Amino acid sequence: MATVTFDKATRIYPGSTKPAVDALEIDIEDGEFLVLVGPSGCGKSTSLRMLAGLEDVNGGAIRIGDRDVTHLPPKDRDIAMVFQNYALYPHMTVADNMGFALKIAGVNKAEIRQKVEEAAKILDLSEYLDRKPKALSGGQRQRVAMGRAIVREPQVFLMDEPLSNLDAKLRVSTRTQIASLQRRLGITTVYVTHDQVEALTMGDRVAVLKDGLLQQVDTPRNMYDRPANLFVAGFIGSPAMNLVEVPITDGGVKFGKSVVPVQRDALSAATDKTVTVGVRPEHFDVAGPDTEQGLAVVVNVVEELGSDAFVYGTATVGSESKDLVVRVGGRNVPEKGSTLHVVPRAGETHVFSTSTGARLSD
Repeated sequence: MATVTFDKATRIYPGSTKPAVDALEIDIEDGEFLVLVGPSGCGKSTSLRMLAGLEDVNGGAIRIGDRDVTHLPPKDRDIAMVFQNYALYPHMTVADNMGFALKIAGVNKAEIRQKVEEAAKILDLSEYLDRKPKALSGGQRQRVAMGRAIVREPQVFLMDEPLSNLDAKLRVSTRTQIASLQRRLGITTVYVTHDQVEALTMGDRVAVLKDGLLQQVDTPRNMYDRPANLFVAGFIGSPAMNLVEVPITDGGVKFGKSVVPVQRDALSAATDKTVTVGVRPEHFDVAGPDTEQGLAVVVNVVEELGSDAFVYGTATVGSESKDLVVRVGGRNVPEKGSTLHVVPRAGETHVFSTSTGARLSD
């Protein structure tokens, strides 16, 4: 097994002056499951392909263990890649697909068969070894692609959106299988996805990219609780964090008709007359029907999920109309068109600089 290091790794595509990946610095521990996440075009797949040797590195270096692999061809990097589209050979059986890389490497037939059968057992594919890929479901094909990577016993697994071709229910069960399999095998894994729920549920750590720049790398819990800037705050979490620009006042910030206390250090660090306050949907308290406290939210849509519900509404903040999401109990759901008064829970707010987007609160 091995560590992986991106040391100011940069990729600039021919004809472009703006880097697709700009001085990426991440140290991935031996046996760690790291997820690269971000919107389309943020550089996450390019970063993975640089590590795989499928993209040139224009600056910086990439190391696997103690080896500098920056300019090595893919076959010499001791990695195995699992693609979005499975990339199986349609004319070969499952067993032949899984053992093909070993066959090319000159491994004897008995050893190939043994490794293939061991991987098939782990992946619950033993009864499908003699079938062709067309006779399998999408989820089974993805497991075959995983099996092909496992039998090679590489130092690093690379996975490029491997679940995006699966339906919603299968994605949930397969991501659980992949995460538990990785923990059992202990192989360092770099996983790319645009789905932040996938990132939070699978990764030991998550790295968020935007426009080729690393925004934050942290554990899922820390990233949810302490996003480094406005972009990460709005990107991580489903539904997304509510971000509201509010004026600074004595003792805190003016939130509708209430003053919400926030850390004094955060306000003293602010360079604007306003700050942007982030509140997760579950961190609003709904004021009683007879009070006018907080912010008045007109209910537009209610998503009922059984145990709880999400209220999607509109509030007037200053002179602007702002969309907000509030989580409420599933047994006490407001009517569409009604008005809720909400106040952020003390100690559960996030304060960001309105001009720079940087986090101000601890």
